Amino acid sequence: MHAQAAASGPTYDPFVHLLVVEDEDVIAEPLVEGLEAEGFAVTRVATGQEALDAPPVDLVLLDVRLPDIDGFTVCRELRARSEVPIIMLTAKGEEIDRVVGLELGADDYVVKPFGLRELVARIRAVTRRTAGRKDAGDVLVAGDIRVDVPARRATISGRELQLTLKEFDLLALLASQPDVVVDRQRILRDVWDTTWYGSSKTVDVHVAALRKKLGDPTLIETVRGVGLRLRG
Repeated sequence: MHAQAAASGPTYDPFVHLLVVEDEDVIAEPLVEGLEAEGFAVTRVATGQEALDAPPVDLVLLDVRLPDIDGFTVCRELRARSEVPIIMLTAKGEEIDRVVGLELGADDYVVKPFGLRELVARIRAVTRRTAGRKDAGDVLVAGDIRVDVPARRATISGRELQLTLKEFDLLALLASQPDVVVDRQRILRDVWDTTWYGSSKTVDVHVAALRKKLGDPTLIETVRGVGLRLRG
């Protein structure tokens, strides 16, 4: 991690509390110092269990390689009980690892080595997007599907759907324009707030899971070469 110190004083909300989950001191210490220089409040832990036992925070920076519980497992357990934004930190650069992390509920995925400025930009993007989800006030209806955005609940024919964070956001986006094709670049931009990982294969992973949970794969139509459409 290239810890690039801030040129001036804190540039971010000092009340944003980050949890850094990183066991290597040589990485964690300059990272915490740099984030604090940017105005964040930072708590650092070195194990997955400590991360799971930590008090609530505003965002988690989660390393994949931990000495006790791997980061993917920690991510899954955190997401099962909370909607706290999660950015995964890893030395792995393969796309499949990014897809796994995102499928488990991570909001973003940063590959080491990274610069402090890049990481702060990712934190800002994720927290901005999460705040936007909390402020949304629409209840969306598409056929038998009902998406209560502020309550973060979705049902089909009255049956509540158990969706991951990204599955919910994807369904909400499609339900906001039923019977309209939403192109993949918009999906990547609006649901993941990024196109940084290049391929849109992760969209396919989430669509497949969402179709299964809806119980009718024909509800979400793939328009080849364009995008996706939710039948209303």
